[in-house]
Amino acid sequence: TVKDKMPSLNGKPDVIFEDDDLPYEEEIIRNPYSVKCWMRYIEFKQNGQKSILNMIYERALKELPGSYKLWYNYLRERRKQVKGKCITDPSYEEINNCHERALVFMHKMPRIWLDYCQFLVSQSKITRSRQTFDRALRALPVTQHPRIWPLYLRFVRSLSLPETAIRVYRRYLKLCPENAEEYIDYLRSVGRLDEAALRLAAVVNDESFVSKEGKSNYQLWHELCDLISQNPDKVTSLNVGAIIRGGLTRFTDQLGKLWCSLADYYIRSGHFEKARDVYEEAILTVVTVRDFTQVFDSYAQFEENMIAAKMETTAEMGQDEEDDIDLELRLARFEQLIARRPLLLNSVLLRQNPHNVHEWHKRVKLYDGNPRQIINTYTEAVQTVDPIKATGKPHSLWVSFAKFYEENEQLDDARTIFEKATKVNYKQVDDLAVVWCEYGEMELRHENYEQALRILRKATAIPSKKAEYFDASEPVQNRVYKSLKVWSMLADLEESLGTFQSTKAVYDRIIDLRIATPQIIINYAMFLEEHNYFEESFKAYERGIALFRWPNVYDIWNTYLTKFIDRYGGKKLERARDLFEQALDGCPAKFAKTIYLLYAKLEENYGLARHAMAVYERATEAVEVEERHHMFNIYIKRAAEIYGVTYTREIYQKAIEVLPDEHARDMCLRFSDMESKLGEIDRARAIYSYCSQICDPRVTANFWQTWKEFEIRHGNEDTIREMLRIKRSIQATYNTQVNFMSSQMLKATTSSTGTVSDLAPGQMGMDDMKMLEQKAQQLAAEAEKDKPKPKEKILFVRSDTSRSELAELSKQANPDEIDIDDDEEDDNDQGPEEVQLEQKSVPTAVFGGLKDD
Repeated sequence: TVKDKMPSLNGKPDVIFEDDDLPYEEEIIRNPYSVKCWMRYIEFKQNGQKSILNMIYERALKELPGSYKLWYNYLRERRKQVKGKCITDPSYEEINNCHERALVFMHKMPRIWLDYCQFLVSQSKITRSRQTFDRALRALPVTQHPRIWPLYLRFVRSLSLPETAIRVYRRYLKLCPENAEEYIDYLRSVGRLDEAALRLAAVVNDESFVSKEGKSNYQLWHELCDLISQNPDKVTSLNVGAIIRGGLTRFTDQLGKLWCSLADYYIRSGHFEKARDVYEEAILTVVTVRDFTQVFDSYAQFEENMIAAKMETTAEMGQDEEDDIDLELRLARFEQLIARRPLLLNSVLLRQNPHNVHEWHKRVKLYDGNPRQIINTYTEAVQTVDPIKATGKPHSLWVSFAKFYEENEQLDDARTIFEKATKVNYKQVDDLAVVWCEYGEMELRHENYEQALRILRKATAIPSKKAEYFDASEPVQNRVYKSLKVWSMLADLEESLGTFQSTKAVYDRIIDLRIATPQIIINYAMFLEEHNYFEESFKAYERGIALFRWPNVYDIWNTYLTKFIDRYGGKKLERARDLFEQALDGCPAKFAKTIYLLYAKLEENYGLARHAMAVYERATEAVEVEERHHMFNIYIKRAAEIYGVTYTREIYQKAIEVLPDEHARDMCLRFSDMESKLGEIDRARAIYSYCSQICDPRVTANFWQTWKEFEIRHGNEDTIREMLRIKRSIQATYNTQVNFMSSQMLKATTSSTGTVSDLAPGQMGMDDMKMLEQKAQQLAAEAEKDKPKPKEKILFVRSDTSRSELAELSKQANPDEIDIDDDEEDDNDQGPEEVQLEQKSVPTAVFGGLKDD
């Protein structure tokens, strides 16, 4: 290898370059100010000797001292060269000097400052690092400071010099005041709680402050309260009491925690009596149960701790008489606190809503056994509760107050309370009515009957200014004269204590005021009836009927009609009939049944049987659909008792036509049973045949079994075969349902590949749904031809009709009937239900009576 000597640099010995370096040297000579040329040369020598590489960097920087790229790479390379060496190595100082030389030109480059500061921090040069950070902040524009401060703060936090860190943080917060929470956390970590409290108080008072940790102003305030209350000896620059009480006015929904914080501050300060005063003030001012629970639990815990501390101190120091007294005093104070809890809690609820009547009653019960406090509580309650805003019944306070005096045998005071209660402007008329009634009942309990009558007459007296009952603009005193509650009590008292005329006047007045109820009308009529004024009682009923409409008038009509029949029986039959007709005029179907039955009973007992039957027939149409079946049963029973069972045939026929299928089926069975008992076998068979039209064999197996048993007893082979033929026909009819027809049609019209097979060529282009509809119509038309006529009229024949005549009549009733004798296929295909019986004639039936309803 040919080596050439180059001139010395900076007084150092000559450096020998290899032949591979010559092209780079020549290029540098040609372009000494090209950074690319120097970087190519440096990249080529990257794996060579570090001294040669450093020399090339120095040569390049001598030519281009303002190149950031050269300086950055050079400094990074020099730092790599000392990585892993001891920090006392002299080469560290050389690199520090290189950084200082670089900063002469690169003092506006934050990356150079950051690398230099990190390098100094790694050398544990505390003072020089701090000074370098300060130089960087002075040299760089303020927009570049956020790049320096995180490293600077991390450096000062790592030191065990809190004073230095505090001073740095103070400077930092002038630039970034929004990061005050970070500073506060640091102060708390190093025990500088006084300054932390000052900073936290400033943050809380700054309305524009936005927490980076997402904390609300209340959370910051709560942290401040905890900080100053738990460290009273370290926080001396703030007025703790004023701060927490200021929070009590700002955060009214979290009073419990703030009160506990204030008390905790005094406890930790050793001012136990002040803490007790704070607790007492808190439980007497909080307005929510949650706050009260927090304060009370903290208060009780404080008293328990005080007792435990005293007992521990006494055990260690010895016990004397003074300690015993102090301990007993603390125990008595704690027991009194626990005993006061229900009363204190009640006070909280009343402060929350002073118009809560229920809580006032509970407060009175808490003072049970203390008459003076009960009277004071009642007095405060009636003065505090506003009847318009009251929750509950405000009149109950006045009534209970008066009853308290009554129980203590102070009737004059009770009367005074009631008199005041009647002058209170309640929200509802009913409240004042209850007061008047309770006033009267008190006098009755003490047998002051005249006084009770006088009170209720005063209550019902018409005021000078009349008002409607529901006119809320008028005071309740002007509307109570229309209260039915007061009038009802007055009527009861007049019945018991007054005269007939006075009682009658009261009832008449109630009706005139149009406040009567059906019960009042009935009571009035019963009262007149008791005094043998029967016509007057009937007039009272009629007045009540004129006042009310259905359904409210039902009870009056029912009582009126019953009393009228009991009084006159059949003496005034026409008048009774008029009353019933009047009652039934416009009577809803729901209430018609009772009146019709009463009407029919009247006709049976005192009138004509045919009139009774006419009433029953009207009833079957007038009652509700659900009750028609029961009404027909009554009608049939009464008709059979009066006219005999043969009279019921028409009733049965009408019932079968009118009633729903399920009830009509039951009627048919009863009808056929009656005919079979009368020996009318053909009639019974015709009824069974008619009823079969509404009996699906899959659902009503009981009907078909009954018919089969009937044919076994009274029929022959032909009749049983006819019954089975009808059953198959009915079953086929019910099977032609929409889903059945659709499935059959799909099988007939669709092949296994989904192509249409049975349709005409002209229909091949039609859509599938239209084809399905046409096929369904065809099947329905074919099924309609074989379907028996619905509910044909029952054809009855005489029992002595010859067989040929019976066949002729049957053929007339059913022209589509197939002659079963000629149907050999049916004979060969008899099912298991077709029982073979010997040919026998129809026996003569004996009258066996009717079944009970």
